[in-house]
Amino acid sequence: MTGPRTGIYPGTFDPVTLGHADIIRRASKLVDRLIVGVTTNPSKQPLFSAAERQDMVRREVGALGLGNVEVQGFDALLVKFARRMNAGILIRGLRAVADFEYEYQMAGMNQQIDHSIETVFLMADVSLQPIASKLVKEIALFGGDIAPFVSPQVAADLIARVQSVGLRGEY
Repeated sequence: MTGPRTGIYPGTFDPVTLGHADIIRRASKLVDRLIVGVTTNPSKQPLFSAAERQDMVRREVGALGLGNVEVQGFDALLVKFARRMNAGILIRGLRAVADFEYEYQMAGMNQQIDHSIETVFLMADVSLQPIASKLVKEIALFGGDIAPFVSPQVAADLIARVQSVGLRGEY
């Protein structure tokens, strides 16, 4: 593949966490152009719409001040999206062994579909490894403190959404 090295960091980002921001920041150093692909996942029921998640990620990327990062929404097979974006690298963040098992299987499937696209795994920063969007949402839904896991603006967005759908527990 000639031209700039383009990578895609895909995810649902519901919501985008400090762990995601760390991977974005670090991945931006490995490629000339990084596309954060905000996608849908049929097995997940997001709290935020696709447009809201894209806006949230754009705002967080803007705060990082990274000139080579853009945000694109997609609802397609990842490899097809990568081809459309002329990307030869898929960036995947890993927190734990359980992540690796799933991501390893996905990388193998993607390689079977298109062997020209490489998957690169980035380990989450040790201080950010426990953070998962699913857990952040659960903490918020039960009125817990999410400040250590997301930016202040994402925390405000998430708290507002939780208040609109109703808390599940007591403070």
